[in-house]
Amino acid sequence: MPRHTKIVATLGPASRDPLVLETLIRAGVDVVRLNFSHGKAEDHIALAASVRAIAAKVGRPVGILADLQGPKIRVGKFAEGKITLEVGDRFILDAQCELGDQERVGLDYKDLPSDVSSGNVLLLDDGRIVLEVDQVIGQEIYTTVRVGGILSNNKGINRQGGGLSAPALTAKDMDDIRTAAQIGADFLAVSFPKSASDMYMARQLMLACGGHALTIAKIERVEAVAALEEILDASDGLMVARGDLAVEVGDAAVPALQKRMIRMAREKNKLAITATQMMESMILAPTPTRAEVSDVANAVLDGTDAVMLSAETAAGSYPLQTVESMARICLAAEKSIMITLDREFLDRHFTRIDQSIAMASLFAAYHLDVKAVAALTTSGSTALWMSRLNCGIPIYALTQEPKAQSKMTLYREVYPLLMKEMPNDRDVQRYEAEQRLLEAGVVAKGDLIVLTYGDQMGLTGGTNTLTIVRVGDRAAPTR
Repeated sequence: MPRHTKIVATLGPASRDPLVLETLIRAGVDVVRLNFSHGKAEDHIALAASVRAIAAKVGRPVGILADLQGPKIRVGKFAEGKITLEVGDRFILDAQCELGDQERVGLDYKDLPSDVSSGNVLLLDDGRIVLEVDQVIGQEIYTTVRVGGILSNNKGINRQGGGLSAPALTAKDMDDIRTAAQIGADFLAVSFPKSASDMYMARQLMLACGGHALTIAKIERVEAVAALEEILDASDGLMVARGDLAVEVGDAAVPALQKRMIRMAREKNKLAITATQMMESMILAPTPTRAEVSDVANAVLDGTDAVMLSAETAAGSYPLQTVESMARICLAAEKSIMITLDREFLDRHFTRIDQSIAMASLFAAYHLDVKAVAALTTSGSTALWMSRLNCGIPIYALTQEPKAQSKMTLYREVYPLLMKEMPNDRDVQRYEAEQRLLEAGVVAKGDLIVLTYGDQMGLTGGTNTLTIVRVGDRAAPTR
């Protein structure tokens, strides 16, 4: 049985070399993440071209996720590069400071003094340093250190409980959306959205630039949790971005939120990516900790579409071993998942014919014990709907559209195969679908498959037919 959960790997100094990248793709990377917090536009353009060339060479579709930086609320630079803060120290965050010292440091987000007040708690460097706000005078925030440590250049700032007013899309993000459209990114991850309007704006900017990437909302703010349903309705999926989210809501709240977000995404026919520190120890070690194994496995059991690697593959010492370990953990976890398909069908109502066909195919495949479900699809919607319920049977999405194939690389339990163009003839379509599955080695002659398609190939939303086929029973039709 092929692996159902997809692997997203961030590219960086440790993995951008073509030889390394090829080994990662062969090891099971389904989607690569281009982190727009680092590098220039020309770097991302060149890297995307390299990914596509290697994927074509290997013969595996690989999606490209462009991850926007978003509003980075950080301290400025120190004259000496870093300082050490002790508990009880007085420290000033000064929007007008050029180079910091032991008493104060500048801010790259100049509106921070307007966003905080006495009694607020500021968390620096992912919560490693905690400052309590004593008072705000003009552009200066006077604080007392509650948890000390080393503070170095450009470390991030969060306000406990959220509430910072920085917009989700910065001028840099808008430029980066143009770059993402230029490289034909399949997915666009939007950092720190607070509302549905942030996601609508990102989508409109992408379309205006000629791109068609699926939008992924990174849930990192308290405000995003409160507006989760409306944000998800305005997006194609979400990312459980556990780093900044844990700083804002508290780390103890994150596991339950992760389960809730993944469940909501599946119920709404959206995608879910689970991210941040999944295999963190493998940045420096060739094997994961037992806790990391459990973390990845639990995300799989929650039903996530994909698990994501960040620094592990971008800058770590063992990128290949990390991908291999993650693939092994996903496969093992998937074997223990109980199939509850019949229960999941209860109280479901469908308003679209194509969605009804998708659900009927799962029911038939599960109870007939077929080898595979095959969906002839133009947009990928049929395959997405199929993948929202777990029937334990692989779903092969057959499409003539390369863009649709790339987007389906993120769908759990879906394996997209590219079809050659063919006449709008149902018999030819069905025969060519069988041949493509045989060619890919995923079925053998005599296997039963459930096949869905539309009367008119190439018509988006036109799936209206389900048929059960024994592979190899039919002769090649006359064209």
